[in-house]
Amino acid sequence: MKIERYLLDTCTLIYVAHDEPISADAATLLREIPPDVVFVSAFSAWEIGLLVSKGRMNITHPPFRWFEEAARKMSASVIGATPEILVASSFLPQPLHADPADRILIATAREHDLTIITRDRAILAYGAAGHVKVLAC
Repeated sequence: MKIERYLLDTCTLIYVAHDEPISADAATLLREIPPDVVFVSAFSAWEIGLLVSKGRMNITHPPFRWFEEAARKMSASVIGATPEILVASSFLPQPLHADPADRILIATAREHDLTIITRDRAILAYGAAGHVKVLAC
């Protein structure tokens, strides 16, 4: 039997790190699954840094430290944004919006056969079209 593995999108990482509510299904799943099946993209660290630098996210620690602590809180392993993933993000099936961060998260999930836990409507629609596995949070 294959064990499902999950990728937290950046917003999910932020919600969970700040103890914001998420869907009951996602909350139950994250409480019950073993830590070796939860991942966060290194590219999410870039997104966190960008949010903080633009004043769209207020945190008490430097962004890199916040990212490390949030991943640790989730028992999530950090998965790299490799050159293969970055190139693959340029060749995803259409239609998909042009947000580079979303494209990289989707390419990461596809490359590693991960289910993205997200609230992002565009990613959820992309999953509904059968291009990536998703779980709404």
